[in-house]
Amino acid sequence: MFLSPDHELIRETARDFALQRVAPGVRERDEAEAFPHDLIPELADMGFLGIYHPTEYGGAGYDTLAFCLVIEEIARWDASLALTIASHTSLGSGHIALAGTHEQKERWLTPLAQGKVLAGWGLTEAGSGSDASGMKTTAVRDGAGWVLNGSKMFITQGSVGGVFVILAVTDRSKGAKGVTAFVVEAGTPGFSHGPKFHKLGMNSSDTRELRFEDVRIPDANRLGDLGMGFVDTMKVLDGGRIGIAALGVGLIRGALEESVSYAKQRSQFGSPIGDFQAIRFKMSDMDMWMEAGRALTHRAAQLKDAGRPHTREASIAKLYTSEHATKAALEAIQIHGGYGYTKEYHPERFLRDAKLLEIGEGTSEVQRMVIGKKLMG
Repeated sequence: MFLSPDHELIRETARDFALQRVAPGVRERDEAEAFPHDLIPELADMGFLGIYHPTEYGGAGYDTLAFCLVIEEIARWDASLALTIASHTSLGSGHIALAGTHEQKERWLTPLAQGKVLAGWGLTEAGSGSDASGMKTTAVRDGAGWVLNGSKMFITQGSVGGVFVILAVTDRSKGAKGVTAFVVEAGTPGFSHGPKFHKLGMNSSDTRELRFEDVRIPDANRLGDLGMGFVDTMKVLDGGRIGIAALGVGLIRGALEESVSYAKQRSQFGSPIGDFQAIRFKMSDMDMWMEAGRALTHRAAQLKDAGRPHTREASIAKLYTSEHATKAALEAIQIHGGYGYTKEYHPERFLRDAKLLEIGEGTSEVQRMVIGKKLMG
C-alpha cells in the first residue's frame, strides 16, 4: 500500500531513532536483561507512547496504521522495546481509552499517552491463560469501594509501570459477564510485584507477577460498566493483536535484512553464498512472508481506524506474522550457519524473541479458534 506523507514521516522518524538509539545497545540489553529506562523519555518526546490516542488526552492523534509503522521499525532491531510500546499503548492505555469516562481519561490516559507513566494490563493468571474467564482474582464491594485479592502472571511493565488495568471477578455466578476492570496505581497498599522472570527471549521487556492482598480502591477506579470487563477485554485484544502482528513483521524484516547482508559478505566455493539458489530461495520466502504479513497487518489497522469489525483480520494478521517470524528467524540462523548459532549475530535473538508472539495475546491455537468461529458464523 502507499503511505501518506505523514505516515512516511512517522516511519522515517522511527527508523532513524531505531538505527541511532535502539540498535547500538540491543545486544547488551538482551544479555543483561536490562529495561531501557533511558529510551522511554525519548519515545515519549516523539509521541510514540500515545501515537493513536486523542490529542485531547495527551496523545499524538494519529491512527493505528502509524502505530504499526512505529512498532515495525523498533521491532526490526529490538522486539523487547517494541513489546513495551505495544503493550503500553494498546493494552493498558487502550483499555482506559476504550472504557474510561472523561474524568478517568483525564486522570490516567493523559499521563500515559504523554509517556510520563507506563501502563500495564493484568488479565493472565497462573491458572488461567487461554481460558481467561476462569480467573481467580476477585473484587468484592466494601462500602463505597472495592477490595481486590489474587494475582496476575506474566505482566509486561510489571515493575516499571505506574498504572495498571486489572481484570477481576465481581460475580462468579455470571461467568464472563461477571468480570469487571479496575485501575490500580503502583504504590497502592497491598499491591506488589514478584521477582523478574528469566525468559527465553524478550529479555529487556519487564515481566512480573502482580499480587493483590486486600487492595482497597474507590469505585472511581472501576473501569467501564460492572460485569463488562471481559467483553471490553475482547475488544482491547483485537487492537493488541494488530500491534503484535506489526512486531512480527519487524522481526521478519530483521531476519531478512541480516540474511541479505551476510549472504553478500560470506563466501564459499569462491562465491558469495547469496549467489547460490538454495540461499536465494530462503531469502525469497522471507521477503514474501514480510510483504504478506505487512499487508495483512495494515489491512487490520485500516479496518480498526475506519471503525469497522476487525476481529477476524486482527487474528489472521497476528497468526500469520507470529508463526512466520519464527520461521524467518530459523532460516536466518541457517543462512548464517555456525555464526547464526552464536550471540555475535542477531538471528539467534530474533528466534528467541519471535516465539513469544505465538503465545502472548492469544496463542496460535486461540487465533485459529477465533478465525474458525467467524467462518462458521
